[in-house]
Amino acid sequence: MKPVNFDYARPGDVGAALKLISDDSLMVKIMAGSQSLGPMLNMRLVQPDLLVDITGIDELRSVDQRSDEIVLGACITHADIEDRRVPDVTCGALPTVARSIAYRAVRNRGTIGGSLTHADPSADWHSIMAAVGAKVMLRGPNGERTIPVEDYMVGALEADLQPGEMLVSVTVPKLSSTARWGYYKSCRKTGEFAHAIGAFLSDPDRGVSRVVIGATESRPIVIAEASNILGDGRAERLGAGFNSQAVGEVIEAAGMTDPLDKQTHIVALRRAIEQAQSA
Repeated sequence: MKPVNFDYARPGDVGAALKLISDDSLMVKIMAGSQSLGPMLNMRLVQPDLLVDITGIDELRSVDQRSDEIVLGACITHADIEDRRVPDVTCGALPTVARSIAYRAVRNRGTIGGSLTHADPSADWHSIMAAVGAKVMLRGPNGERTIPVEDYMVGALEADLQPGEMLVSVTVPKLSSTARWGYYKSCRKTGEFAHAIGAFLSDPDRGVSRVVIGATESRPIVIAEASNILGDGRAERLGAGFNSQAVGEVIEAAGMTDPLDKQTHIVALRRAIEQAQSA
């Protein structure tokens, strides 16, 4: 099956793109890497009147490295991060996770902005970006607004985008030299969607202790203060005091009650912590 006919536009800047997507008389879809949108078009799951290709916008491919953070344009690809064509401020967390996304052909085209906006609960970027405390910047008719990554995804395949808005950049904080992180996803084979994701960040110098449980039926479960799970972050083996009961209670409170599903996610988080990596 092939997509129905639609008009195509390739604006040169964000302002022109916003003007195109603000036309509420049309069904408009934004195209970046097309790794999710392409198959959806082919299967006619989406039938836009207008396709707006944002890959020609320089601002969306830009990188702004600051003293305590880095701002990545929405069209930075997974491969850009994997190959460190953009500086890494996460002690290897983002490049390592990027390397595990699907296949190289997908990573060459797929973008961080597209992945976050598609809001697939099994996608890697939502979980690891929430773990490191990243934020997204949105721009639309009413100006700009910045929100935490964990608030951007409001449900399965649903992002917090107001009419006429688009994701412009992702801001990632710089981790300190004492930071330790871990990421583990359960897949039956390489390239398959994850069945469970566990991620954490412990950055004692910055007072950060975060745990994320991803690949749920909806948005990731984020524990913004996880010292009861990770301790003070300075122990040689963070997993030694892992409290599976406490994690299970958080998961169940979030609505996951199936015993097997719950245990799979607990194990994913435990393995992420056991495989902790440092700067």
